[in-house]
Amino acid sequence: MNDGTQHTSGGTGGTSGAGGARGTGGAEGSSGPADTTNGPGTTGRHARVVLVDDHRMFRTGVQAEIGQTETTGVEVVGEAADVDQAVTVITATRPEVVLLDVHLPGGGGVEVLRRCASLMADQQQPVRFLALSVSDAAEDVIGVIRGGARGYVTKTITGTDLINAVFRVKEGDAVFSPRLAGFVLDAFASTDAPPVDEDLDRLTQREREVLRLIARGYAYKEIAKQLFISVKTVESHVSAVLRKLQLSNRHELTRWATARRLV
Repeated sequence: MNDGTQHTSGGTGGTSGAGGARGTGGAEGSSGPADTTNGPGTTGRHARVVLVDDHRMFRTGVQAEIGQTETTGVEVVGEAADVDQAVTVITATRPEVVLLDVHLPGGGGVEVLRRCASLMADQQQPVRFLALSVSDAAEDVIGVIRGGARGYVTKTITGTDLINAVFRVKEGDAVFSPRLAGFVLDAFASTDAPPVDEDLDRLTQREREVLRLIARGYAYKEIAKQLFISVKTVESHVSAVLRKLQLSNRHELTRWATARRLV
């Protein structure tokens, strides 16, 4: 989905969760770096954040959950739905933390990290990235951490925990959802390059997401809800996966994914 970006001068109210939808307009300008010593939050802490995710309703939910600046101290200063928008908004607003989805139109979260490398390396005002994704696949976690992200949490995280993660990343800490930290430790403890799986490489990132959820026993409707896509789109992805892997049904697909420890 490519629905434009939004810059805001502060947090906005709204119904908690991803259920409330609000339209996003075109870019309305950017707010410059703010004094974060005594921010507007009730705790005295303040963090300027950009949301990068290709699902508008999810961004709306996160904004409603964490963007009540007077209460949380989090100020959402911009949003983006794809790689090009993300780089533009991040460069313009210079946030302290970027909540970054892994799978984005235009090259994914890793491409955003690559193009924002100089901002991450800035000693005076570093931009730090926290991956926030539905995916808990090892290759996704390792990919963005190698790209420079300071942490990785899944979209099952609570609003309170996400706020705390934002402030920890702002201070330079590394933050991971519990089981994901092991992926990173294993990856960096080994000097051997991971083997190339040519079959898996044939699949797009979205097809891999659908594959894992199918293998875990999710129904099409459940997958559609979790990935914010239609049931028809789920069916199309499953058909593409079966065709590319030369499998006949979801049972064979489950065995294939289990054998490769993708579940």
